[in-house]
Amino acid sequence: MRNIAEINEKIINKRAVVWTVEELKKRVAEVGVIKTTKEVDVITTGTFEPMESSGAIINLGHTDPPIKIRRCWLDGVPAYSGFGAVDLYLGASCAAETTEGEEVRERGGGHVIEDLLAGKPVQVRALGQVTDCYPRATFETSVTRETINQFYLYNPRNLYQNFIVGVNGGDRPLHTYLGPLQPRLGNAVYSNPGAISPLMNDPDLQLVGIGTKIFLGGGIGYVAWEGTQHFPLQKRLENRTPIGPSATLALIGDAKQMESRWVRGCYFKSYGPSLMLGVGIPLPVLNETVVERCAVQDQDLVAPIVDFSIPRRVRPTFGLVSYAQLKSGRIPIEGKAVRVAPLASLFLSRQVAQELKQWIQAGTFTLTEPVAPIPMDRAFLPQDRWTDF
Repeated sequence: MRNIAEINEKIINKRAVVWTVEELKKRVAEVGVIKTTKEVDVITTGTFEPMESSGAIINLGHTDPPIKIRRCWLDGVPAYSGFGAVDLYLGASCAAETTEGEEVRERGGGHVIEDLLAGKPVQVRALGQVTDCYPRATFETSVTRETINQFYLYNPRNLYQNFIVGVNGGDRPLHTYLGPLQPRLGNAVYSNPGAISPLMNDPDLQLVGIGTKIFLGGGIGYVAWEGTQHFPLQKRLENRTPIGPSATLALIGDAKQMESRWVRGCYFKSYGPSLMLGVGIPLPVLNETVVERCAVQDQDLVAPIVDFSIPRRVRPTFGLVSYAQLKSGRIPIEGKAVRVAPLASLFLSRQVAQELKQWIQAGTFTLTEPVAPIPMDRAFLPQDRWTDF
């Protein structure tokens, strides 16, 4: 048995043994859980995948005369301005606006966030509500990360504990948040990196809670709350991992510390923009159960194969498939071998875990005790009371 204070003392003195979760799994296969537990102090996990429920809080600073911004565009992407006078929220999946007849710009909030992180100038156009204390009506300028005040990511839903595999059983191509799905089961796409994914290795969120310090976009971030659509009551296997979309986390972190290498705007044709984001979570080895959970392999994890050709909230599935099958490049569906590809970058997911490991080994990243647990009793409520207008 260990505690986080003891582990942090070893980190500060550069005596902590830190392994990536892949290194941990290999060691458990060689010597077992009990011996491995005695050898390691911290396990690092990581993912790099699209997380469209993300965005940035930005404070521009006051103009002279002052303006109370009520509509605003950053490089043509609308930013929400319905709170403080020069406070903005830029959603990663908000698309750049175009005028009639103008060609669609494959650009959105995620690209603007990436540009700011990279030090590039971003054009600001704002319309204000004229009041006695805010007499200015319009404002245009360019800003960089150095000429704005607060610039931090607040992401309402990141790190799905598990997700789905998308296929298309229909007769026409579909453009989805998983990318293009070819008709007649022409391809399949999955998004979770499986056994190296952070929350797959802490299935009951016993180590991750509100206040947990993490790697976020190449800087330090924190778990702020449960994520939107948090659904920990999803059915689970005996190893406690869910069989489909389950727990999620809301994350926060100072974007001025981040690197554009780990925060990248992306665009899904005929669907819209999103944000590719690197997130890593350190798991303290407090007992043997931690190691036992982290020893889970891709063949022990499953995801549902969902048919996007049926335009309903609850779509038919072709059953469950293991992540080992997914990573093989082909999966069997109704007797057909369907080619499959990941939406997450498995290479960069490993790099996130590796970089976080190096931070901890260098003594520059210590662990935090959660100030409160993530609720594990949340149901998922659909919106069934609606009217067509």
